[in-house]
Amino acid sequence: MRLSRQLHSLSLLALAAALPGMVLAAPAAVSASHDSLDQRIKACTACHAPKERHDAFFPRIAGKPAGYLYNQLLNFREGRRQYPMMNYMVEHLPDDYLREIADYFAAQHPAPPPAQPSSAGTAALARGKQLVLHGDPGKKIPACIACHGEKLAGVAPAIPGLLGLPRDYINAQLGAWKNGIRRAHAPDCMAQVAQRLSDADVGAVSAWLGTQVASADARPAASIALPLPLHCGGVPGSSAQVAP
Repeated sequence: MRLSRQLHSLSLLALAAALPGMVLAAPAAVSASHDSLDQRIKACTACHAPKERHDAFFPRIAGKPAGYLYNQLLNFREGRRQYPMMNYMVEHLPDDYLREIADYFAAQHPAPPPAQPSSAGTAALARGKQLVLHGDPGKKIPACIACHGEKLAGVAPAIPGLLGLPRDYINAQLGAWKNGIRRAHAPDCMAQVAQRLSDADVGAVSAWLGTQVASADARPAASIALPLPLHCGGVPGSSAQVAP
C-alpha cells in the first residue's frame, strides 16, 4: 500500500514538527491525578479539533461510540496501534481516565463535514459502493453496512461510523490492517476483511465513502442484527458466519 506508507512517513514529519510545543504541554494534560476534564481533553483537541477538518492524519472522533473510542485508546496504550504521539499520550493513563475521555467525545455531535471531491473514476466509485453496501460474496468480503450500520453511523457500544472520515485516512487504515501495522483485540475481524481486499478495492471503498455525507442527526445505532458476519474481538456478542 504505497499511499499508506507515504501517509505514515508524512505523519512522522508532521509529528516531528508538532513535538516541540506539544510534548512540553503533554505532562500537564495527562499526569495530574486531580485535573479537570477540560484539562484532560486539551491534549486530544490539539489534533482532533472541535471543528474537525478533513486531515489525512487526524480522524473525526466526535460522536463515535464510547466503547469504540475506549478500545482504541487501549489499543494505543497496549501497542496494538502505533502512532508515536498517541502512544506517548496514553502510555501511563489508567482505564477510568481513558473511559472518561471516550465518554466525553462520544457525546459530541458537531455538524457533519462536507463531501470530499474525488478523482476516482466511475468504475472505481461503483466498486466502492458495491463493497460498502453489498460486499463481495465471492471473496468472502462482508458489506460494510453489515457491521457499521445501514447509515454507516456506527453501532453502540463498539462499532465506529465510517462517514466524515478523511478519505486518505480510511485508505491508510485499511492499508495498515493489510500490512499488520494496525491490530485490534483478537479475533481481529478488520484485519481479516482487509486481507481480502485488493489495493484497488481499498482505494475504491475509501473514495466512495469520502463522497458521502452523514445526515445532521446521524447517531450510532443502538443495536444491529446479530451474529455479525465475522467474530470481532472488540464487539460484544458478535460471532462468525463467514469462514475466515
